[in-house]
Amino acid sequence: MAAGSGPWSEGACLAEPGDAVLEARDLACLRGERVVFAGLSLALPAGSALLLTGANGAGKSTLLRILSSLLRPAEGAVLWRGKDVAADPAAHAARLRYLSHQDGVKPALTVTENLAFFAALWGGDVAAALDAMGLTPLEALPARVLSSGQTRRLALARLALAPVPLWLLDEPTTGLDAASVERLGPLLAAHRAAGGIVVAATHIPLPLPDALELRL
Repeated sequence: MAAGSGPWSEGACLAEPGDAVLEARDLACLRGERVVFAGLSLALPAGSALLLTGANGAGKSTLLRILSSLLRPAEGAVLWRGKDVAADPAAHAARLRYLSHQDGVKPALTVTENLAFFAALWGGDVAAALDAMGLTPLEALPARVLSSGQTRRLALARLALAPVPLWLLDEPTTGLDAASVERLGPLLAAHRAAGGIVVAATHIPLPLPDALELRL
């Protein structure tokens, strides 16, 4: 489902607003004096998945940052169950996991220690998270010796810790081989089956059956 052509988005409603958990209403974003997108609206119900596609610079990463409340829109609002997330950014931060281009991995810590750090903050089973992304054989290695793909898998393994209802993923498969992309599928499916929402910026297909698409 497209959001219009060129830099202007005419809006895309992906669910009836009454059924929506996550909504964006008439969002606009400026980069300098340039309009990246404007009039962008969406409504996502529990268990849904949305793929953000489009050329580099189209605003995919920016939209994810707006949905996470890391960036304020020039116009419009993001709502969670009908309430503006800007009214309580801390509560919104607690209900989401945001995976950016940066992996957020500490090179001096082992694979297990990296996950244990986040588990101490969020809760969750470190062993299960390691297994989810096939990292158990690497658990004692310092993160500095991991390949780029292994490091990305370690970042993705954080998603398997304590559950939250919203995952915002920016190019989650960067550096992954085909087997690792396939391994991500059950993790995404389990999240959606529990009512979780996935919004992912991507240039390649993801293992997200029946995902909707918003082309910027």
